[in-house]
Amino acid sequence: MRSPAPDAKIETNSQIAALLSRYADLLAAAGGDRFRIRAYRAAVEEIAALDRPLAEILAQGGIDALIALRGIGRGIAAAIVEMLTTGRWRQLELRAQNLTPARLFATIPGIGPVLADRLVQDLGVETLPDLEAVLRLGDAEVQGIGARRRAAILAGLAQRLNRFPNARRGRRTDKIPMPPIGLLFAVDARYREKAKAGALRLIAPRRFNPDGKAWLPIMHHHADGWDITALFSNTANAHELGRTRDWVVIYFRPDVHPDGGVEGRATMVTETRGPLKGQRVIRGHEAACAQHYAKSPALGQSAGGRGHGGG
Repeated sequence: MRSPAPDAKIETNSQIAALLSRYADLLAAAGGDRFRIRAYRAAVEEIAALDRPLAEILAQGGIDALIALRGIGRGIAAAIVEMLTTGRWRQLELRAQNLTPARLFATIPGIGPVLADRLVQDLGVETLPDLEAVLRLGDAEVQGIGARRRAAILAGLAQRLNRFPNARRGRRTDKIPMPPIGLLFAVDARYREKAKAGALRLIAPRRFNPDGKAWLPIMHHHADGWDITALFSNTANAHELGRTRDWVVIYFRPDVHPDGGVEGRATMVTETRGPLKGQRVIRGHEAACAQHYAKSPALGQSAGGRGHGGG
């Protein structure tokens, strides 16, 4: 999503989250304080999780109502007020004057000016979190990026985005544990609800997208020590079966994993057969899902209902 032009109307939570995310990127590129950067990224996550428009919250309770929100301090609340009332955020404009998305990407090790321009043009992304997510999808084919270079760039992005502030040194391992099943179900439900409401940023995948349209909703989330990215499946199988608005791919990485470049992946689907037919399940972990539903019958019923909707 492109940042709104100065004096453009800013009224949605997704627009505000995009501007805050852009500012966090600029702070990171300038080597800013990592706690301040994480504060902005945390605010973006909290705004994405809101069920009410920030404009409505401001209108009803003023700036104090914004400050009362989790993850929104006085400084960020003031920025939100400025965006909603003036249609711009001067602080961001001043910092962004000399740092376009291409120049921002060029600050990542392994990305030069030519490749940075190509990333912006070919992938249609403008923020570091979205660049990281698209490169991790595996379907982003960009001239000049092979497997090794992609891995190096992703490692640089993970460090820049401060994904692993508590990471410990230790032996490399290629396996990481899966998050609690309840957390994956919660992420799946939140993602599909936000996607259905049009409250998520859209990216333009390279595969099965000849017109280059930005149609794929993406959600970045942090919870219980896990960094998570969720998006609908864009595989050939999903398209052939008409499940691109049902299958949700969740990428996850723990904060404390000794190797920041390693991540796990889970695919959430609506089961079409067997005793779990109509329920949301984690593909490859159906038995564990059945046990989870047995302990929480109400969760199974609500998940099944949402599953039929497809997000």
